[in-house]
Parts: sequence; C-alpha cells; structure tokens
Amino acid sequence: MKRRPTFLISVMIFGFAFFYIPILSMIVYSFNASRLATVWGGFSTKWYVALFTNDKVIDALILSLKIALVSATISTILGTMSGIVLARYTKFRGRTLFSGLVTAPLIMPEVITGISLLIFFILLGNWIGWPASRGFTTITLAHITFSAVFVTTIVHARMLQADRAIEEAAMDLGSRPWQVMFDITLPVISPAILSGWLLAFTISLDDVVITAFTTGPGSTTLPLLIWSKVKLGVTPDINALATLMVVTVGLGVVAAGIIMNRAEKRRQAEERLAFQRND
Repeated sequence: MKRRPTFLISVMIFGFAFFYIPILSMIVYSFNASRLATVWGGFSTKWYVALFTNDKVIDALILSLKIALVSATISTILGTMSGIVLARYTKFRGRTLFSGLVTAPLIMPEVITGISLLIFFILLGNWIGWPASRGFTTITLAHITFSAVFVTTIVHARMLQADRAIEEAAMDLGSRPWQVMFDITLPVISPAILSGWLLAFTISLDDVVITAFTTGPGSTTLPLLIWSKVKLGVTPDINALATLMVVTVGLGVVAAGIIMNRAEKRRQAEERLAFQRND
C-alpha cells in the first residue's frame, strides 16, 4: 500500500490557500458597509450600487471590453495561422527568424515592449501622420502584438499532438487543402483556438504596463482606473469592482470548460463512428 505524499499535499494546500484566501477576503470586504476597506462595519451592498452609477467606471469598462474583444479576435486569427505554419511547415526560408519573433514577446519585459511601442507610434505619427493620437487604436495594436504570441504557442502545441493521418486520408479521398483545413484541422484544434482566445481576452483585459505606455487622454481602461484609485488607497468600491471581475472570469472559465469538454466528446464519438463504418 502506497503512502500518501503528506508533505506534497501540505505544500499544495498551503499554496492554494496563499493564493485564494486574499481573493476570498477581498470578496467578503466588498460587502463592507464601512468606508475603510480593512475595518468591518457591517454587511452592505451600497458599494455595488455606487459602482454601477459611476460613469468613469462604466466608460472604462466598456473601453476595456471593446479593446479586449477586438484584440483577442485578431490575435486568435493571427496566432492560429502562425501555429499551423510552425507545426505543418518545418522547412521554409526564415523559419528560425519567424520562430524567434514569435517567442520574443514571451521573454521580453513588458516595460521594454511598452517603451518600444510608444516610440514606434510617435515616430509613425511624425512620418505619416498616423496615429494622430494615442487611444483605442494604439492600445488594441499593442495588445495584439503580445496576445497573438500566446495563441500561437497554444495552437502550435495542439497541432503537434494532432494526427496528420486523418488529414492525409482526407486528401487521398479527394479533398482539397482548404477543405481539409476547414473540415478537419480547425475542428480538431478548436479547443486550443477557444483557449487561446480566452487567454488573449484575459491578458488584454487586465494589462496595465503596456497599456500605460500606449494610451492617451480620454482613453483610460479599467485596469488603469483601478491602478489610479489604488494609489490613493484601497476602498470598498475597488473590492466590489475586483469581485465582479473575478466572478465574470470564473464563469467564463467554467463555460469554456463545459464547451470544450462537449466538443471533445463529440469529436471522439465521431471518430469512433467513422472507424466503425470503415470496419
């Protein structure tokens, strides 16, 4: 009979507790009636009411969601194409350079990326007059540059695990490359594409450093608004806002997990049915 690794279990419990207890305490204190975030003054939901009537918070949230949706979608398209190219085409001129460009943002500090993008946008504005100012467009382009890398990594890993024999069999049966791509390849890697989109959306939604370098007047995202408020001291309305973000992300992760599980089960069932028909 094997002994349970008590030490490893204890370390794991301590690690999860160290991570989740502060989040749970933040959620509890978001219902604090007191203006002091660390002093409990009774249960109240007034900070949630105040949050939904704050025009600055609502505007910042809408801007952040717009940027996250656009940047995540474009990043997923670019990252999916890059991941497929790196997995399926192992030999082409410039592949080493392309792989280096893909992985560089993963190891490059965000401060360096933010400064580089800021200088690039300023020079571009001086040379061709675009962008005339920094705001939605510059923030979105900046988020695409680093979000696409994460999507590429996820899709590339999934493509390496996919069975190429299915694609080859489809082409032997007369399917054209674009048909194989849309009928076989994309459905097989769809969980990775969805995971990449969710990751890109989350990274874009909570980015502070790069956004701070590429934003301009009148384009304050939600993370920047939270950061500006936190510098003056944590208040219960910040706890309420953070709680809503945690709940939203948690629901999104659960929904994505359910969707991916159903898609994987459907794919496995279709494969079993196809094999049974061939037999």
